[in-house]
Amino acid sequence: MAQLDLKKERLIDLFIGSALGTFAGDAFGMPFEGWPTHAVRAKLDQYSGMQDGRFPRGTYTDDTEMMIGILETIVAKGYFDPESAARNFLKNFHPERGYGARIYGLMERLKAGVPWDQVGTDSFGNGSAMRVAPIGFFFYDNPDKIQEAAVLSSRITHLHPEGIAGAVAQALAVGFAVSHSLKGRAIDPHSFVDSIAKRIEPINKKFSLRLRKLKTIEPKTKDELLNSLLRLYRCNVKAIEAVPPAIGVFLFTSNFSEAVLLAVSLGGDTDTIGAMAGAIAGGYYGGKEIPPEWLEVMENGDKGKDYVVELAHRAAELIIR
Repeated sequence: MAQLDLKKERLIDLFIGSALGTFAGDAFGMPFEGWPTHAVRAKLDQYSGMQDGRFPRGTYTDDTEMMIGILETIVAKGYFDPESAARNFLKNFHPERGYGARIYGLMERLKAGVPWDQVGTDSFGNGSAMRVAPIGFFFYDNPDKIQEAAVLSSRITHLHPEGIAGAVAQALAVGFAVSHSLKGRAIDPHSFVDSIAKRIEPINKKFSLRLRKLKTIEPKTKDELLNSLLRLYRCNVKAIEAVPPAIGVFLFTSNFSEAVLLAVSLGGDTDTIGAMAGAIAGGYYGGKEIPPEWLEVMENGDKGKDYVVELAHRAAELIIR
């Protein structure tokens, strides 16, 4: 019984870690979106805490708002239902959170009653990957279900194979991180990458090949890691350029805050790459490893920090009760 209680406690912490990790990485990267790497690094050399940007420090963007919509669906249904998720996206939609221009039309179509599977566009962006963490951690012990649900989730908004592959890769990375952590297993970067790349190859071979480029990295320092990732990926809004480096910083760092700091230090689409790296790292290290000084400033309104923690806790309870 004691061993079961420990596993239950750990699972709850990992679920909270991945959900709050998305939030923390998003909020941490928010002030630097669009900045080049040298400018971000210079700023973080001066102060490595959450900072004000286009929103006050600790504010989340569209990445976390859409993640919340998926988590709400899973908690309400006990599984992933794309129709419910689409309704949540619309219900939670606050344009000021920084949504891409394409999403405005999509929300209008949903509002007009267009079915969830007819509103998406042929986008290869990282939008369906940035929000997918709950699918990864909820189905952590079943990669087939992770893949199936991640594809459905992506199809609400992103129909391009690269966009879908990005969502599947990110969800699998979260799921594998949780599974490894629960089993007390260290992460082997090569096998971790191969496990994901093999599954996404039928979706998009180009994405799979680009992801496997992570296996060429053997960094000895943080600067070597950043420079290697920047040489391989553009770290922009394309899924194929954003998801692999988010996975990469997790694979080659040793704690939650280091993974998020380095993800944001890459520059470019910093809030999304930070959110994805935070989701994976949080799923491995747990919510207790998120720095308290970050948690203190994360927004906590109606759907803020406490709400995310509650949802993640309830999701875990669905599995372990």
